[in-house]
Amino acid sequence: MASRSCANFLDLASGNLLDIPHTPRPLPRVMTVPGIISDLDGYGSNDGDSDVCRERKIIVANMLPLHAQRDRVTAKWCFSFDEDALLLHLKDGFSPETEVIYVGSLKVEIDASEQEEVAQKLLEDFNCVPTFLPHDLHKKFYHGFCKQQLWPLFHYMLPMCPDHGDRFDRVLWQAYVSANKIFADKVREVINPDDDYVWVQDYHLMVLPTFLRKRFHRVKLGFFLHSPFPSSEIYRTLPVRDEILRGLLNCDLIGFQTFDYARHFLSCCSRMLGLDYESKRGHIGLDYSGRTVYIKILPVGVHMGRLESVLNLHSTSAKIKEIQKQFEGKKLILGVDDMDIFKGISLKFLAVEQLLQQHPELQGKLVLVQIVNPARSTGKDVQEAKRETYLTAERINETYGSSNYEPVILIDRPVARYEKSAYYAVAECCIVNAVRDGMNLVPYKYIVCRQGTPYMDKETGMNLVSPPTSMLVVSEFIGCSPSLSGAIRVNPWDTDAVAEALNLAITMPNSEKQLRHEKHYRYVSSHDVAYWARSFMHDLDRACKDHYSKRCWGIGLGLGFRVVSLSPSFRKLSIDHIVSAYKRTTRRAIFLDYDGTVVPQSSIIKSPSPEVISVLSTLCSDPKNTVFIVSGRGRSSLSEWLAPCEMLGIAAEHGYFMRWNESTKWESCNLAADLDWKKVVEPVMRLYTEATDGSNIEIKESALVWHHQDADPDFGSCQAKELMDHLENVLANEPAVVKRGQHIVEVKPQGVSKGLVAEKVLSTMVKGGKPPEFVMCIGDDRSDEDMFEGIFRTISSPSLSMSPEIFACTVGQKPSKAKYYLDDTADVVRLLQGLATASNPKPSLKKVSGRTEVFAGIVINGDEDLVFQEGSICGARTSGMLMLIVVVHTE
Repeated sequence: MASRSCANFLDLASGNLLDIPHTPRPLPRVMTVPGIISDLDGYGSNDGDSDVCRERKIIVANMLPLHAQRDRVTAKWCFSFDEDALLLHLKDGFSPETEVIYVGSLKVEIDASEQEEVAQKLLEDFNCVPTFLPHDLHKKFYHGFCKQQLWPLFHYMLPMCPDHGDRFDRVLWQAYVSANKIFADKVREVINPDDDYVWVQDYHLMVLPTFLRKRFHRVKLGFFLHSPFPSSEIYRTLPVRDEILRGLLNCDLIGFQTFDYARHFLSCCSRMLGLDYESKRGHIGLDYSGRTVYIKILPVGVHMGRLESVLNLHSTSAKIKEIQKQFEGKKLILGVDDMDIFKGISLKFLAVEQLLQQHPELQGKLVLVQIVNPARSTGKDVQEAKRETYLTAERINETYGSSNYEPVILIDRPVARYEKSAYYAVAECCIVNAVRDGMNLVPYKYIVCRQGTPYMDKETGMNLVSPPTSMLVVSEFIGCSPSLSGAIRVNPWDTDAVAEALNLAITMPNSEKQLRHEKHYRYVSSHDVAYWARSFMHDLDRACKDHYSKRCWGIGLGLGFRVVSLSPSFRKLSIDHIVSAYKRTTRRAIFLDYDGTVVPQSSIIKSPSPEVISVLSTLCSDPKNTVFIVSGRGRSSLSEWLAPCEMLGIAAEHGYFMRWNESTKWESCNLAADLDWKKVVEPVMRLYTEATDGSNIEIKESALVWHHQDADPDFGSCQAKELMDHLENVLANEPAVVKRGQHIVEVKPQGVSKGLVAEKVLSTMVKGGKPPEFVMCIGDDRSDEDMFEGIFRTISSPSLSMSPEIFACTVGQKPSKAKYYLDDTADVVRLLQGLATASNPKPSLKKVSGRTEVFAGIVINGDEDLVFQEGSICGARTSGMLMLIVVVHTE
């Protein structure tokens, strides 16, 4: 069912829904040396000056890495970089010559009268381009669609009832699209599309790539998702699911924190858009209209230098001493979380309560310090989580606390960086108990702070006697969990297991704690934020390397827009072009696949239409033509369906059986007479058929095929891979090969392929003294690529004195060895009709005499003998008048 979302992004973003002010004027291009600046709205010509411009990266995010405040004296806005911002730190992964431009919103609202001045100041002083969203739009975009709809859904919370999450609101979706349009317009103001790289950050801007790709077909565009990506069963509930998927697919590279998130995204693309993906030399690639969209799995890191510089502050050392004194003789466990419903703070408290109850000896000695960061969103969910957190903490303190001891200390206020670092450095164990989180860098920060620095160790006396140790208890539902192999992983919902994990963490021998810490520190220090940025941009560069070696054009409207990218030599086969070559040749070879070429792949009726039978009969009746249907289907079916075409050659079961016309006998391939391996293969296939609902076996004379088109896409694909591995093992010493096709696994005799059919037919024509002058081959799947290859191999043979004209054509716009493509089977039939008409040029003449005829709806009284050709334009003179008549039908 078609989505009811707006059919066109531009209409949606610029309609009457929201009054969005336009940018007063384009922002100037930032250059390091004088030069000619091309038109910003042009399509990417630098007029030869690209070599004098610095390499530029444009980072697009919801918020700029800036602090803003008004000067109390001048009342002017003052800005400074946010030294803790991830976006600011990622510059360390680029070369010093790289210029980084940031596009995003400010954390404060700027009056319209000040926006132009502020924009100019930010660009000149900070290389920042602000997106000034109107207050109402920003509220609906960020606090509405992003935080109340996308954020819960991506964290696996469905709005099952109005009291549990907000239902989908199309007005908020329209605001989201409008905001993304404004961000894209700001990028367009500063981008040089030929040279600049654009890196879009997080779920706030998932449809922005469509706007950029629509304007600049070859833009170098990457996207990184910092939040989780839900499983297809969750994501498919989103009413605008296809629109967001297509937005992301307009990027060249999409990054995820973990393999699970990437796997969920790929599953959604497969189930909802029917896209296939494969691993290409270690990189996951997803074919999308001729473009390869690469998937990268790379967890983000921390900025080592920033953390260590804070540890070297005198205030940090002083705070460490204060905390050591405050909790002397106690085991300190630390939690640092945002206040939201997914961080599992109350579950953490319940685990501590369980631990104190099960281990009375820890009462009075165990302290959990929970630092609560300010909530990033508002709403009843946040208030409920906060209320539950406080009530649980109070209950635990009342039950197990005393006048000088509180087992749970809740710090719910802004905490300075140095103070957090001090708590990290002192805590024996850190627990992150989130029920769902994109990455969560708290464990990484804890490890770095526990490692300390020489200055901190000297000032505080830590790590001087014994090497540093650390212990982590982390939820298995957070992004950093897979990279922390030495951590104790827990299910946050299992309170008993979390309590036991905490007990294990604080009672573990120091020697083991030290080994775990060393392992974690090696990883965290080598996979920092600079590594993350450098690795992502390296892969983005690789993903974009063939942008200018292909032809690109945009297709689709609004939300369905995408760019088709094909090789310059790969073009649509023109009927006029091939008919012209067809007419001037006298020896022709024509090879046609069956399913997906002359009969639609999705059709339930597999027999050819009368139209196909008619055109094939005409083509094979021409003595100048040698026409073959080359199919994987069995010979009995093909013989029955194509019986009216008496002179048609048929190659069945990929060429194992072959006949030249109806009057000749079937020839079988001499390469594979032994088919005993079928007795081994069939039981294996039946085993997988029973285990895979929707699958079935097709039994051919020479081959066995396992179909999984009607099975669950993910499970079917997984089972097909397993079946293929299984069969390759059992057939290791048999004369058979296992091939994977579109929704099939086929086992066939060794050495049999469609390519051999083409080679045999062409070689026979050459030996018979009739070398082909014209060769046409049309097919749609992988097996037909063998046919294209076989034709090229034969034609390049020295036995041919003159090379024929070759028209190798695939069905569908996709990577292929063929030079041409046709869109679908309807295109194929139209082309064959054009050739058939050229084969039978003699018109059927009709004699019209003394009776009424209908020509294009005009009644003409014939008073003399006239001769007309059907389908032609004729002139006739009647009663002194010259008439131009289109002849449609004569009786």
